[in-house]
Amino acid sequence: MTIAEWLRKLRNGEVSSLELLNEQFSRIKSIDGSIRSYLYLNYEQAKSEAIKIDEARSAGEDLPPLAGVPFAIKDNLCTKGIPTTCSSRMLENFVPPYESTVTKRLWQAGGILIGKTNLDEFAMGSSTETSAFGATANPWDVSRVPGGSSGGSAAAVASGLCMASLGSDTGGSIRQPASFCGVVGLKPTYGRVSRWGLIAFASSLDQVGPFANTVADAAEVLQVISGADSKDSTCLDEPVPNYVANLSKPISGFRIGLIKECFEQNGLSPEVKETNLRAADMLQSLGAELIEVSCPRFVDGISTYYLIAPSEASANLARYDGVKYGYRSEEKDNLLSMTTLSRATGFGPEVQRRILIGTYALSAGYGDAYYKKAQQVRTLISRDFQKAFECVDILLTPTSPTTAFKAGSHKDDPLQMYLSDLLTIPANLAGLPSISLPCGFDNLGLPIGLQLIANVLDENRLLQVAHQYEQHAEIMKHAPNNDFILN
Repeated sequence: MTIAEWLRKLRNGEVSSLELLNEQFSRIKSIDGSIRSYLYLNYEQAKSEAIKIDEARSAGEDLPPLAGVPFAIKDNLCTKGIPTTCSSRMLENFVPPYESTVTKRLWQAGGILIGKTNLDEFAMGSSTETSAFGATANPWDVSRVPGGSSGGSAAAVASGLCMASLGSDTGGSIRQPASFCGVVGLKPTYGRVSRWGLIAFASSLDQVGPFANTVADAAEVLQVISGADSKDSTCLDEPVPNYVANLSKPISGFRIGLIKECFEQNGLSPEVKETNLRAADMLQSLGAELIEVSCPRFVDGISTYYLIAPSEASANLARYDGVKYGYRSEEKDNLLSMTTLSRATGFGPEVQRRILIGTYALSAGYGDAYYKKAQQVRTLISRDFQKAFECVDILLTPTSPTTAFKAGSHKDDPLQMYLSDLLTIPANLAGLPSISLPCGFDNLGLPIGLQLIANVLDENRLLQVAHQYEQHAEIMKHAPNNDFILN
């Protein structure tokens, strides 16, 4: 059910917040052993909050917009007094003394924290297999990955283990798992949502956003978490529009741009391509105009990203030295060996790989040749987008070149893993808002994602187009296997 439907039942007294919460925990108990989407469950505190909300509702008090709605939070967002591990041994025992801005806004809006979800270690990965605490499975087929790095948050929503969740997106870490798990995943404009309290991976790319079952639910959550934040200097001081108000308006006359380079990729699955082109035809039938556009440097996004993101990760993760906080080795001979062993043991292979790449790219004699050059290409990618938006309102691409792949299939081939973010990375480099929503299924019954990209701060139009497609296509009502979750 949607958030709006649950809220209506709660307000009408058909169900209490506590009953809803208990139903969610009961479902987690019966299902999550196979999916492993949660790292930490917050039952006692959540129960206390639900009781307070029920008492306030019974007393006739005015309640905030999301009162009683259970949320799951990716475990790289700080939650006061509750473990925040980034799925890493380095932060295994870290309990933040403060709350991130986005989660604080959710709780102020009446949301209830049901638990913290699994992720690729420090959000570095595309399959949720690099977690130090075990991999998460895809609810549609537990032998396959849910995507990453926010795979736990996507799988929790897909399998009905929360009403909505938060993830972070650095190069597609919300949209790619949303595509693999058949849910809606939204990456806002860079700066639209505060990053304060998000444990940094790549500071110029990271952005927090929602997972939900519908576009309308994602819009409701975005409404609550958006807005200026004095604690985050990169957060934009711009008015937050009403994201729900325009959802039902027709899209007749909208210009939808199909990025030519995205549909010409060698690694693009024919089923993914055909399904996305059918989705484009559906938008055309709703009155939108389809226009082929070219973003020549779109395909350079992945090589650009894998210089910029590791470079920023190398700088951000330098603080984890075993001295101030984080895992500390028992080595006591000298500071250098203690720090070296702490980092070698505390960080997993993928995190170490990216730190090494980033440190090399920033090292003396190589900074100009690699990092600076990548930043210049990043500017060119942004210019390509801006040129495209001169003739279209929304851009359309597949979310991922393929559907969910088998767990372990890319274990020894990190480059193949990186390519799964090929189509999502450019929006991060340009700071553009983007959404993934289900648009069909492959011959195995696995979900296929449609990606829509809008211009800076144009989430309203992005959500409007996505909602209209969702309402008319009714993809999830025609899922090939409606009993895919272990009911």
